[in-house]
Amino acid sequence: MSRSIRFLPAVAALLALALTGTACDGGVKGTPGGSGVRDPYFPKAGNGGYDVGHYALTLDYTPATRRLTGTAVITARATEDLSAFDLDLAGLHVDSVRVEGEDARWSRAGQELTVRPHDDLSEGETFRTTVRYSGTPRTLTDPDDSEEGWLPTADGALAVGEPVGSMAWFPGNHHPSDKAAYDLTVTVPKGLQAVSNGELTQRREQGGRTAYHWHTAQPMASYLAVLAIGHYDFARTTGPHGLPVLTAVDPTQAEESEDVLAELPGIIDWAETNFGPYPFSSAGAIVERPDDVGYALETQNRPVFPGDQFDTGTLVHELAHQWYGDSVTPESWRDMWLNEGFATYAEWLYEEDYGDKSAQETFTELYEEDDEALWAFPPARPSGAAHISDSPVYGRGAMVLHKIRQKVGDDTFYDILQGWAAAHRHGTADTADFTAFVEEKAPEEDFGGIWKDWLYGDGRPDHP
Repeated sequence: MSRSIRFLPAVAALLALALTGTACDGGVKGTPGGSGVRDPYFPKAGNGGYDVGHYALTLDYTPATRRLTGTAVITARATEDLSAFDLDLAGLHVDSVRVEGEDARWSRAGQELTVRPHDDLSEGETFRTTVRYSGTPRTLTDPDDSEEGWLPTADGALAVGEPVGSMAWFPGNHHPSDKAAYDLTVTVPKGLQAVSNGELTQRREQGGRTAYHWHTAQPMASYLAVLAIGHYDFARTTGPHGLPVLTAVDPTQAEESEDVLAELPGIIDWAETNFGPYPFSSAGAIVERPDDVGYALETQNRPVFPGDQFDTGTLVHELAHQWYGDSVTPESWRDMWLNEGFATYAEWLYEEDYGDKSAQETFTELYEEDDEALWAFPPARPSGAAHISDSPVYGRGAMVLHKIRQKVGDDTFYDILQGWAAAHRHGTADTADFTAFVEEKAPEEDFGGIWKDWLYGDGRPDHP
């Protein structure tokens, strides 16, 4: 789209000086977009002024040198008139930035890559930004001391992003409130595999290297993006309704994971009965060496598991996240319990159906345990960025759901579980959205006590 206006050269030069290097866009006088969306726990995460619709990432990685080269083509829509906007990028060297085919000025400050396009952008305008970058990607340390971002492994690398690690390997709007479709092409030395979200649409070899193209059509928050590079055994099967299931297992973990992987299609079938239709076009898992990653993560379509944590309960938990967290994504990191409380309660429900303990028994045991950490803060108000993955978010979050179930009964409760997943499918939501949804589904009930004591209250409620 051309927005240039023809002037005599001298006049044009004077106008350029007057605008200090920023061309006028048909009268548009933009302002810089925000650096950060003021998340209560990660205020610099994400950026204001635009909404991303698609990321096209082209990467080349050599494990021996740990060098990454990348091109990110980011298609976005301006949500206000913009003279500049920010992208999140931690480390790496920026080689060039172009907006709508024109060279753009840019600067760096911490994780902020500030881009000043040649022409101001109009509210509602769709624009394309191309960033070329290179270097050695960083491993980031979270406030809770866990590692994310780019993790070198024994034979390659693993890129995981919760909560903000994705900015270590590609520039973007790295906050869960902005979801987008993805196309990722990654080239690695021949003999290695590259695994990501979505579906593998192309694999080609040339000059001793292999390129893999992965396509994720359904919207995805950037923290759910994954890239695993190394040696993997690929296996394909089908789930309910012919759902494609692809698993990638480090060969050293193949024997230990075989039995649990065989349960995956059946767990998806069980989850559909409880939570509604599976929200994505494929499913699967990535199983890594325990030394390479210390935790499981609900990366979209294809959760990541360390081999020593790959058991049925963890698989149920991460697959439940495909509904709660991946499809229905938290509006901010304060709403983490909407991910983890739901996935934890899914474990309770699975144990109720296939184990020897009811959800009520699990609830009672948890309530009666002498565990001060469980009551350290209310699930809807974590005490800081270092605690968004602490036990109140998981266990006490699940207890909130069980209290709702106790009050409304099973029929209405499962209507709530399925209706919540359907109402916000591929979107974002916060705790206020959820409490309003529950009250709408059961208008005859008073949930004030549950919200006050279990969701927002300090300490252990007096009565279970």
